[in-house]
Amino acid sequence: MNLRKVSAASAAVLALALTATACGSGDSEDSGKSDGKTIKVGIKFDQPGIGQKTPQGTFTGFDVDVATYVAKELGYTEKQIEFKETPSADRENALSRGDVEFIAASYSITDEREAKVDFAGPYLLAHQDVLIRSDDKIAKAEDLNGKILCSVSGSTSAQNVKEKFAKGAELKEYGGYSECLEGLQTGAVDALTTDDSILAGYAAQEQYKGKFKLAGLSLSNENYGVGVKKGSDLKDKINKALEKMVEDGSWDKAVESNFGPADYKNEPAPKIGDIVK
Repeated sequence: MNLRKVSAASAAVLALALTATACGSGDSEDSGKSDGKTIKVGIKFDQPGIGQKTPQGTFTGFDVDVATYVAKELGYTEKQIEFKETPSADRENALSRGDVEFIAASYSITDEREAKVDFAGPYLLAHQDVLIRSDDKIAKAEDLNGKILCSVSGSTSAQNVKEKFAKGAELKEYGGYSECLEGLQTGAVDALTTDDSILAGYAAQEQYKGKFKLAGLSLSNENYGVGVKKGSDLKDKINKALEKMVEDGSWDKAVESNFGPADYKNEPAPKIGDIVK
């Protein structure tokens, strides 16, 4: 009788153990979901209108809006998104190391980069352009001949303009875009060049509203994509999220709120997989 009682107790313990194990397996299977978890997303911290960390510790910009929308579609709440700064030179490494799950950081899709990472998108077609004072007139790239063109240290944009479009332009190098903008405001330089989306973000800042404008030169095509680790199954999921963002009007709202004050003439939302060379 005692043996039977012990056996019955053992059976009960075993049943409870199996139940607990089953619950544990369920939790493991749900590891990709958001319950109690965070998702690490790479953005820029220093590009107004694109990706910027504010003094209050919040994040703003078009790429931030895109990344937030995508993360929510993947099942994460806004509080479960952990934004990580990903400088241009470290984006591929950040993905390969697993520092972030995906990157939305003015990340142009190129053949060289596609050899190292996969891209969802594109979600924005930008162009290299020049930012000038609102009372200046530059209608074509050749008008930059004889002008002082601001170059940010480490950037090739200004050099490309000089080599391909306006050999007579004079390059002046500064340490960052803020210094270029100050030079543009004081007349030390005549123009600043990089992607038009980035220029629009700077021009839309409160202290610069009405002072600068984009020339609208479209000197190159920059297809912004969401970078993921090579072979990641997130690519297809992110593509579906991007399509939904366009369909429900969230994409247009993000463009208007981040670039509207600069009168940015943006291209329509690109179709997934449509890379403009």
